[in-house]
Amino acid sequence: MVDPATENLIVRLTNPTYTSVNPPPQNRHVSSKSRFVLYGSDRMGALSPYHLDLKTAAVRPLADTKAFRPDTLAMDLQERNCFFVDGGSLQQINLSNLKARTLAEDVSDFHINGTGNTLVVLRRGKLERLEGDNRTVLADNVTTRGIVSPAGSSVCFSREEGASGTSLWRVPVEGGAPVLLAKGAVSCPNWNPDSESLLFLRQIQSDRGLATLIREVSLDGRDEGTVAQTSQFISFAPNADGTVFIGASRSKAQPHVVLLLRSARREMTLCEHHCSHADMVRPVFSPNSRRVYFASDRHGKSALYVVNVELLVEPTEGS
Repeated sequence: MVDPATENLIVRLTNPTYTSVNPPPQNRHVSSKSRFVLYGSDRMGALSPYHLDLKTAAVRPLADTKAFRPDTLAMDLQERNCFFVDGGSLQQINLSNLKARTLAEDVSDFHINGTGNTLVVLRRGKLERLEGDNRTVLADNVTTRGIVSPAGSSVCFSREEGASGTSLWRVPVEGGAPVLLAKGAVSCPNWNPDSESLLFLRQIQSDRGLATLIREVSLDGRDEGTVAQTSQFISFAPNADGTVFIGASRSKAQPHVVLLLRSARREMTLCEHHCSHADMVRPVFSPNSRRVYFASDRHGKSALYVVNVELLVEPTEGS
């Protein structure tokens, strides 16, 4: 279909008669080696993890689950295994033969990233690094899962601070004292691709009302600055080299998926998402920056969509 606002071509990947959920942009779920995406769906009744081949449109279920959490679906750097939380169990599925393995119990969330596939889990309010059978507690009083940096050397996590909002912290994966990075009306942390700083959204009060900024903070938490003001982003993600951001606007008047050029601090509407809940959209670049994937319930139930952006964004490495 052609987007009415921009005339860009949007391709729907899943059927809106059933629910399809894309994982958060911090989770690796779009392949860089071959064209496929991982997602959650209830196409067979209960929510389960699925593999969609983008060349052939073939869909295959990855596991029989009891209480699958689609927000946790992710794969490792080599794209050999996918991971997700089913009930309180952290499951690993081999993408070739679909063999399953339970890695940990009593897990509420997790993240995997880095060249060594650093794996951290959230368990009973504690952030832990898993390495085989060894478990290292990195922090306690943790509200949300940790986000491992691309280098696999640091983990960002958040804590709820009551009336003062949320705090973002960094801790080395080898352990040590957590460092406060930012505090207040902050959300949606994303590592800069070079792992040298953290990107996140901050809401501030301006002359025109509430404004949402993409902010960047150094690893020691001492240097925080504005990258760009956004059109009410509720979520965002950088491309592979951090030169462009893709965001979903929470604006009711302009329910858009938006490209934001970092150097020029200029926004460009990619398409309308028309999603009833903007936090469901979760746009993300393909690893080569040629496509943008997002979700919307504009045609019924939540479905997955893709837009080609190779004429708008310089390609990066990847398939």
